[in-house]
Amino acid sequence: MNNYETIKYEIKEGTALITINRPQVYNALNVQGKLDIISAIRNANKDPSIRSIVLTAEGKAFCSGQDLNDRNVDATKGPVDIGHTIETEWNPLIDSIRSSEKIVIAAINGVCAGAGLSVALACDLKVSLPGIRYISGFSQIGLAPDAGLSFLLVRQMGYTKALEFGLLGKPLLAEVMLEYNFINKISESPLDEALSMAREINNLAPLSVKMVKKNFQYANEKELGEVLDREKYVQRFLGFSQDYKEGVSAFMEKRKPQFKGL
Repeated sequence: MNNYETIKYEIKEGTALITINRPQVYNALNVQGKLDIISAIRNANKDPSIRSIVLTAEGKAFCSGQDLNDRNVDATKGPVDIGHTIETEWNPLIDSIRSSEKIVIAAINGVCAGAGLSVALACDLKVSLPGIRYISGFSQIGLAPDAGLSFLLVRQMGYTKALEFGLLGKPLLAEVMLEYNFINKISESPLDEALSMAREINNLAPLSVKMVKKNFQYANEKELGEVLDREKYVQRFLGFSQDYKEGVSAFMEKRKPQFKGL
């Protein structure tokens, strides 16, 4: 069995259960957190006894996005290249989910924010607790949605509603996310429901599951690579801005940020 620093990994009846285990920071992901999830997904794909993957988390949050205490993105210590963080950490994480030959089911136990929302929505199937808040939050610290979120929001919501959600930072509840077809089901026991879905998938022909996923992705997402590249360049530009530094400082100091467009 693999040992990970930031996640739990176990096998349940042919399903790899990956649990983000950083509840003390609302499951925000540092470098190691992303690497652990990527490694776990890749290991599950290499194991012929595993037919599906469930991704969930400990505590009150599913994932609150980037850990702003991570020195790689701490703008208070000087300019940071967030484009590099996107290119080497977040995009590989999203790609590991999207390119997984095993279906990845998200059991969403709590709030999804920032790139944590990108992680949840990248999963193939999603089951959410009722009333869970889904938050963009990027513009509130001087950044723009990344990790594929721009692509997913516009595809599902349309330009106007996606722009409102991406800019204003007002949360959408699970019930609204269901209306927009972001999630499959709402359940009082999302992990149990996700494992039940996984058992159904485990009984299907593995090659069929693999090809259905690939075909549906091709039909819907053939421009995703271009969107990921643009998000990386935009985020690199914003990461060097004074507004990002101010946004992070205000977040840490629990005050309202004073953005200046610099």
